[in-house]
This record gives sequence, structure tokens and C-alpha cells, in this order.
Amino acid sequence: MPEVPYTLDGAAVLHQMLSVRWDKWHALLPPERDAVVREATEALEALEASGYSAAFSMLGHKGDLMLVHFRNSFDELNEVEMRLNALRLRDFFDITHSYLSVVELGLYASTSKMHAEFTGKGFAPHSPEWNEGVEETLERQRRAMAPRLWPQVPSNRYCCFYPMDRYRGEAKNWYTVPLAERQRMMHEHGMIGRRYAGSVKQIISGSIGFDKWEWGVDLFADDPIVFKKLIYEMRFDEVSAVYGLFGDFFVGLRFAAGQLGHFFAGKSPQWEAPAEIPTQPQE
Repeated sequence: MPEVPYTLDGAAVLHQMLSVRWDKWHALLPPERDAVVREATEALEALEASGYSAAFSMLGHKGDLMLVHFRNSFDELNEVEMRLNALRLRDFFDITHSYLSVVELGLYASTSKMHAEFTGKGFAPHSPEWNEGVEETLERQRRAMAPRLWPQVPSNRYCCFYPMDRYRGEAKNWYTVPLAERQRMMHEHGMIGRRYAGSVKQIISGSIGFDKWEWGVDLFADDPIVFKKLIYEMRFDEVSAVYGLFGDFFVGLRFAAGQLGHFFAGKSPQWEAPAEIPTQPQE
């Protein structure tokens, strides 16, 4: 039996962590700074208006600004990246980190059900009949899960992003554990997250073949303490305690693009979630 769980893949995701060259910025005359900010504000406001891009003022030494983009494809992400690179503001930034991935929904339970169903019908794994049945099932699930596969950036004030892997050591290797065992562990892991559903929004993106780590995790909340509580509780869960490896954590405060001038004036930019974010489906 195939041991690889099927996935549903959606929006292309790019995180950009930027560090301001403050010495070069302060060397500009005030009228020049104003002109640079106006140009960048117009560009960011246009991106923000879609609901699929957002700016965050970062905490700590890993950068000053984090931009998060969800798009239909890597081509569209590249258009966003090139558009921002063309701004004069780009002269005053260093990109300290970036992360490329695609929104991913893992289908452990559905994979097991499909295996049992198609085996019961006498289909050989990866045969034409098998592949056709799998694709029909996945297409139904893509339609049902479209809002989760093509999300807008949640409107919460705080964002916590981190990359992660599953352990592949000599004694413990996630990828050699039978599918049924991985399904059990992931179900228990997911039950913890469900208890936080009212206070945190989570978006998982797959990055195998795209970036250094295997997954990226975005958490959005109006109270940053919930990040600590959720991640701490999950550390005691088997799938994290035994098989989880984590990269750096990046935390930022969302702000409206129109507040970019406050950011460069050394003031904490503010964010007031809109009453309704325009819905423009990406699919």
C-alpha cells in the first residue's frame, strides 16, 4: 500500500522579512523621504486592498518589516516581488529572510479511506482506475475546501510564522512510520489545535522542494500569548515531542499600508481590522 498521504494544494505563499537601512534612510532629506513613502504606500495599499497581502512590524533582531502574500501561482508571487523591487524604497532595505510555500491540507484520513475503497474494488495502486478514483475524490474535496485552500490574510493584529520539519533520524524517522500510525498521531495533534479555534487562525503551507524546511506555519491572533500557549501545549503531543523540528519564529504586528509613514517615523503603526474584507476569490 502507498504510504504517502494525499494533499490538497492551494495558494502560493511568500513571506518577506526586511531590514531597514536606517543610516541610509536618515541621510535623506525630509522631502525625499516623503516622496519615497508616498510611492511605497500607494503600492502597498493596492496590494492590501485585495485582502491577499499584509504588512507586519516585526519584533526582535530578525528584521523590521514582514510582508505576507497569498496568490494564485508562483508567477503572481513573482509579479508582486518584482513590483516591490521596482520601488525606490527597495534601496533602503535588506532582505534578511524569505520563505516560499503553498497552502496545504493533509489528507491522512481520506487517504486511508481511498486505499481501503479502491483495494476492495480490486484496483492496483497507481493503476489508471486507481488514479482516476483518487482524482475524482480529490476534486470533490478541493471544491469543498476552497475557502481554506485560497485564504485571505486574516485580519488579526498579530502574526507568528515559523518553518518546521518532521524528524528523519536513525532512531526516529517520521517517513518510515506506517500510515495508520501517522494518521493517529496527526488526529491527536489536530484535536489540540481545534480547542484554540476561537482564538487563533492557523494556515499550514507545504514547502518541500520550495524551501529549506518542509512546512511553514502561520498563526494569526489578537492576543499574542495564545501563540505561546498553543505551541507549548503541542510540544507535549507525540507528533511534536518525538518528530517535530522547528526553525526560527518570526512575530509581527499588522499595520495598515497607510501607516507606512508612521513606521518610518519611528512610531508603532496601528491597525484597525476592516468591518469587511472584500472577497475576491483567488481560485
